Amino acid sequence: MGAWAIAVHGGAGVDPNLPKERQEEAKRLLTHCLDIGISALRSNLPAIDVVELVVRELETDPLFNSGRGSALTDNGTVEMEASIMDGPKRRCGAVSGLSTVKNPVSLARLVMDKSPHSYLAFSGAEDFAKKQGVELVDNEYFITEDNVGMLKLAKEANSILFDYRIPTIGTCGAGAAAMESPLQMNGLPISVYAPETVGCVVVDKEGRCAAATSTGGLMNKMTGRIGDSPLIGSGTYACDLCGVSCTGEGEAIIRSTLAREVGAVMEYKGLNLHEAVDFVIKNRLDEGKAGLIAVSKNGEVACGFNTTGMFRGCATEDGFMEVGVW
Repeated sequence: MGAWAIAVHGGAGVDPNLPKERQEEAKRLLTHCLDIGISALRSNLPAIDVVELVVRELETDPLFNSGRGSALTDNGTVEMEASIMDGPKRRCGAVSGLSTVKNPVSLARLVMDKSPHSYLAFSGAEDFAKKQGVELVDNEYFITEDNVGMLKLAKEANSILFDYRIPTIGTCGAGAAAMESPLQMNGLPISVYAPETVGCVVVDKEGRCAAATSTGGLMNKMTGRIGDSPLIGSGTYACDLCGVSCTGEGEAIIRSTLAREVGAVMEYKGLNLHEAVDFVIKNRLDEGKAGLIAVSKNGEVACGFNTTGMFRGCATEDGFMEVGVW
C-alpha cells in the first residue's frame, strides 16, 4: 500500500492585477474540490473515479472555463472538450465539440468505458451522449452574462481572449492594442494570456495514477477549433509512473506533447517527478506559455508553469495541503 496524492488546477496564466476577491474566490473553489477528492480517496475510491468526480465539480461551477461558464466561439456558442486517462492500462476517453452535455468529463469517461473508441467529437459525441443517457441541457445553460460581454470586447478588438474575466483596459480595448500585443499564438497576436482550463490528477493508495482535463477553449475561437485538453499525450496523460494535466497555450502544448513528456523523461531519463516537471516546462515549450500538475505512483505531487501564475491546489496523505495562485 502506498500513499495517495491529489492536485487540481483552474488554469495557468494569471493577470498580475487580478482583483483580490477574484483570487480568493478561486482559492475557495479549489479548496472545496480538494476536500471532495480527499474524502473520496479516504473512502478508497480508485484514482480514475476521483479525477472524474473532482472535474465534474469544477465543470458545474461557472467560475472557471469549463462546463457552465465556458468561453464562447466566434458564433456566440459553447463548444466544450474534455479527456480522462487511467494509468494502469493507459485506457483513455476524449470528447470535443460538445454543446449540450452538462459534464463533458463524464462523457469522456463513457467513451473510455462504453465505446470501442478513444475519441468522439461534435455530432458523433452528442449522439453517443444521448444513447448513454447522460444529462443534457440547452446551450444557453453554459452561457453567462460575463461571457457575452467579453465576447463583444473580443470581437471589437478582433482578437482571441484567453481569459474573458480579466480587466481588459490597456490590453484589448481596441484592434490596435491587440495588434501591438507581444503575445502570439502560431505567429498571430492575442490579447491576454490567462486560460482557465480545469484539471485534476490523482494517485490512490494502490499506486494507480489518473488524470482528467476539461475546458471551454478560447473566447472568440474559430468554430471547430480543438485545443490540447482532449488530446491524450498533450493536455492529459496517465501511465503506471504518473498522471499529468496541462493548461495554457493549447497550440504550444500540442506541439510539445507536454503531458506525455513528463512520463517520458521519467521513464527514459530516470528523473523523479519534480525533476521531470521542471525539465519539460523549461525545455519543451519553446516560446509557449503553459503549466501543469502531476502526481507519481510513489505519492509525490508537483506543479510547474512559466506563466505569471497558475490557479492550483494539492494535498497528500501525510496532511500536506496547499492552494495558490502565484
